[in-house]
Amino acid sequence: MKPDVVVIGSGPNGLAAAITMARAGCSVLVYEALKEIGGGARTAEITLPGFHHDICSSVHPMAATSEFFSSIPQKELGLDWIYPTAALAHPFDDGTAVVLRRSLCESARQFGADEHAVRRLLKSFVQKWDALSIDILGPAHLPKHPWLLAEFCRYAILPATRLAAYTFRTSKARAVFAGIAAHSTMPLTAWGSSSFGIVLWAMCHAVGWPFARGGSQAISNALAQYLSKLGGQIVTGKRVTSLDDLPEAVVVICDVTPRQFLEIGGSRISIAERRRLKKCVYGPAAFKIDWSLDGPIPWNARECSDAGTVHLGGSLEEIVESERAASSTTATETPFVLVTQPSLFDSSRAPAGKHVAWGYCHVPLGSNENMISRIEAQIERFAAGFGERIIARSVMAPRDLESYNSNLVGGDISGGSIGLKRLLRATKRAYKTSVDRVFLCSSSTPPGPGVHGLCGHAAAKVALQKCTTLVSP
Repeated sequence: MKPDVVVIGSGPNGLAAAITMARAGCSVLVYEALKEIGGGARTAEITLPGFHHDICSSVHPMAATSEFFSSIPQKELGLDWIYPTAALAHPFDDGTAVVLRRSLCESARQFGADEHAVRRLLKSFVQKWDALSIDILGPAHLPKHPWLLAEFCRYAILPATRLAAYTFRTSKARAVFAGIAAHSTMPLTAWGSSSFGIVLWAMCHAVGWPFARGGSQAISNALAQYLSKLGGQIVTGKRVTSLDDLPEAVVVICDVTPRQFLEIGGSRISIAERRRLKKCVYGPAAFKIDWSLDGPIPWNARECSDAGTVHLGGSLEEIVESERAASSTTATETPFVLVTQPSLFDSSRAPAGKHVAWGYCHVPLGSNENMISRIEAQIERFAAGFGERIIARSVMAPRDLESYNSNLVGGDISGGSIGLKRLLRATKRAYKTSVDRVFLCSSSTPPGPGVHGLCGHAAAKVALQKCTTLVSP
C-alpha cells in the first residue's frame, strides 16, 4: 500500500510530525538513516558497559511545556520525567553558587541587592507561563495575549549584555543571566539574545528542567511506540538521498536542515528557493564530552549537587568572551561549559556507586581544536578533584557530531545560526517548500532547537491545512 505521508528522519520533530499526521487518519511511513531511532534524543553505552549517556540532548525543559508532548499519553508509553531538586546551579570562584530552585522567591533571595530586580523581571512570565508560551513557542500568529507578549518583547529584543547591565547591579545576577542566555549560541552582544535568557530562566520556576528517566532515548522510544499504536511504520537503516527514491505519497515531511534538503530535493527545488537555502548560515558548533565517573562530581560549592544542570563560566565578562570566540574562528582558552549530572537523580544511568556526566562548550563552526583539557580544567576549577574520578570518556568534536547526525552541520546543534532575523521570520511559511506537498520540520523551522516536537507538530498541521483530502471524515 502507498502511504499517505512519508517522513524523513526519526528525531523528535520527525516523529511528532508522523504522529500528528497519523492522528488525522493518515497512513504514515518514517525513514531513518541510522539503525537506531531518535536523532538528537538518543542514549547509549558509549564509554563502558552499564554507563548510559545521552549522545546529544540531555535536559528537556521545552518538552515539559510542549503542547505536543502534553497531547500524548506519556505515562502509558513509559515516559517518566525526573525533576532535580534544583534546575540550575552557577558556581563562582569564591566557593559559593547560585542555585535556581522551583520557587522564584526563594531563588531570588540569593541575589541580595538584586532580589527585587530578579523578581520584577521574571514574575509575570513565571506566573503566566502557560499564556506566554502559546504566543512564543511556535510560528508567528495573531497573539492571544498581546499585552503579556509586548512586555516580553520589550526585554527579549535586547542584547543579553545590555539587559543584564540595565537590570542587575550585582555580578552574580549578571553572570547567571549570561549563562542562561548563552544557550542561544548567539554572541551575547547580539540583539535578541536576551530572549533565551528570559525564557529558560522563567522555565526554571514555571515548569522545571527535567530529565527523561533512563535517558533521552526513552523519549524517542515512547514516540515510536505511540506512532506504532496509531498504525505508523518506521524503517531504520534507510538513508534518503533523493525525493525520487521515496514511494509515491500525498505528503512528504523532511526532518532535515537546508543543506540536506538541497541535496534531497535536487532539481525539483525552484531556482529562487535554491538561492535562499544556499544562503542559510550555520552557527557555532558544540564540542561534547561524556564521562564515566567513580563518584559524583566533587563540587566546591556542595549545593551544586542539587542541580541537574550546572553552568561553568564564572563572570558575565568571561561568558561573553567565550560566546564571542565561538562565533569567530578560534575558541577561547576558558570556555563556558554546560554540565549535566543525571545519575544523581536517576540510578538507572550508571552502576551502583558510579556516575555519568555530560558536558559541552561552544566552538567555531567546524572547529578542529581539541577542547578536552580546556573543558575539564573548567570543571576542575569549580570541582577540585574531578579529574581523579574520571574512569572513561567519550569525545564528540564538531566533525564527530555531524558524522553521527547529518543535521548537525559542522557541529551546529541549532539547525542554523540564530539571530534576530531568524527569530522575526518565524512564520508558517518556514515549513513550506517550493516542491509541491513537501514540507520541512527540523530545528531549522519555528520554534527552533530543543526536544519539544513543536516543529514537527506545526509542520504537520500546515500540511494538513494544504492537503485537506488527507483528513479522515
